[in-house]
Amino acid sequence: MQVVGGLDRDLAAKMASKYDPVREREAQEYLESVLEMQFPSDASFQEALKDGTILCQAINKLSPSTTVKFNQSKMPFKQMENINAFLIAAEKMGVNKHELFQTVDLYEAKNMVQVIDSIYALSRCAESKGYQGSRIGPKLAERKEYHFSAETLAEGKATVPILTGFKSAATQSGAPAFGSKREIGGVDLGRMAQ
Repeated sequence: MQVVGGLDRDLAAKMASKYDPVREREAQEYLESVLEMQFPSDASFQEALKDGTILCQAINKLSPSTTVKFNQSKMPFKQMENINAFLIAAEKMGVNKHELFQTVDLYEAKNMVQVIDSIYALSRCAESKGYQGSRIGPKLAERKEYHFSAETLAEGKATVPILTGFKSAATQSGAPAFGSKREIGGVDLGRMAQ
């Protein structure tokens, strides 16, 4: 057994503190509702997703226009290919790259928090693309555009914002010289330091 020490131990502890079994259960229930099937009862969340087939099946259901091919093989590199195929399809579906996990995060259970976060992000994107089923997490914000008339824009340019109020850059004019004594509330701080 390898002893983890120093920074590695601190990072592992921080990662463990972020893990939330309730969010994991919600992610599992979401995938089960999308696929209309239950996860294997004898496998943990990570073990059920490790081969990538459940994730690929979920993408195929959430985005019928995207067909992700996957392998049912027990060979590790084939399972990692499945996970990678899911990640590529999820990004094409609209999940931001920074919200996605890396293959090793799931396959070796290195960062299950990020795996769960990715499933939440997938749920938001699926709903925005027209998926009518359940969603977990907050709704994806929609873009809202504002249009102003030329008069309103001109009026805004002519108004001086309250916070700026100055026409020139800030200077140190009037400030005491560097290293000189300063007086605060009638007390000479230079004398107190001596």
